[in-house]
Amino acid sequence: LRGRGCPAEACREFAPLAVLPPGKEAVLWRLQACRHVSVGSCSPPDSAKDGSFSSLESNLPSVQQEQAKAETLPDLNAEILDEDWDDIPPSSALEVISEEEAVQIIAEPLLPIQSSTLRDYVDHSETLEKLVHLGVDLSQVEKRQKAGQLLLTLDFEKDVKKILLFLKDVGVEDNQLGAFLTKNPYILAEDLEALETRVAYLKSKKFGKSEIAQMVSRAPYLLLFSVERLDNRLGFFKNELGLSVKKTKDLVIRFPRLLTGKLEPVKENLQVCQIELGFQRNEIQQIVYKTPKILTASKKKLKQTFDYLHNIMGIPHHMLTRFPQVFNSKLLRIRERHMFLAFLGRAQYDPAQPSYISLDQLVSLPDEVFCTEIAKASMQDFENFLKTL
Repeated sequence: LRGRGCPAEACREFAPLAVLPPGKEAVLWRLQACRHVSVGSCSPPDSAKDGSFSSLESNLPSVQQEQAKAETLPDLNAEILDEDWDDIPPSSALEVISEEEAVQIIAEPLLPIQSSTLRDYVDHSETLEKLVHLGVDLSQVEKRQKAGQLLLTLDFEKDVKKILLFLKDVGVEDNQLGAFLTKNPYILAEDLEALETRVAYLKSKKFGKSEIAQMVSRAPYLLLFSVERLDNRLGFFKNELGLSVKKTKDLVIRFPRLLTGKLEPVKENLQVCQIELGFQRNEIQQIVYKTPKILTASKKKLKQTFDYLHNIMGIPHHMLTRFPQVFNSKLLRIRERHMFLAFLGRAQYDPAQPSYISLDQLVSLPDEVFCTEIAKASMQDFENFLKTL
């Protein structure tokens, strides 16, 4: 504003010199500022046309207002800057990149829509990944009906963690959790309060903590049974076998699968023992109490074993009642050893006679001990005999 100076003079006087955008943008910004100042401030006033500059001071406020307007000009240049960015071509999928950049690219595997194996989902599921670390065999879990779908819907922190803590509190060891959940993954979907109620019921029946832990570990499905079903099962074995409360408890502690298995095979085996095999009720009580597994054994195997022991070897009922574990042995093992003893003339199973051999010794000893202590022969003699059968 030196007299009637040119617009460039005014631009040099009033263009802001503080922080300016670098490069091309700075040039555009200065040019825009000059345009505004030259239009608003550098046009000569009427008094200047007459050669008078008396009104110069009165015009200064308007110049300051125009300067304030110029300071907001970066907003006006946004469209120009956007146009500059639009001119940059997008990156192409065929663009050549360095080896270092290529190594840093991580391609996430696609989640299969459906699959016949849980292995395809392990990398996408925190629950499956942590269950594998616990030792759960997913190849066995997926064979169980709807078990795979169940695990995929569970959240580890919300659903699984509390059940794991509960099982540890019950007494399941850390190294047993994997095998336990492999056999019974459905417990992860059970209500925690219901599980605690079932454990409280067992405690009310005077089962100790260690006994409950043993039962739960050996029969993983036990805690899926409601209190009513557990109570009915205990009542069934007590009444059907005529056992006392203490013996009934001891029976299910040693063989807890009696509480989780089907009752039809149990009823059928009891009838076979009484009707077809000819055991008395008190004898059946002793057999079942000593060897509870006989209640779930195959009926065919049970009858074949009894037939060979009683009709071929001549073992009476009362002797079978004393050594019922013989029914758990393989029939082939019994037959081979009996025939070898008969060949040697040592097949003596009557305790009243000399050289008595108990049924327990017949089936439980290893081959080497059986040959040297019972048959009084060498292992080679026994093997040579078996070749003749």
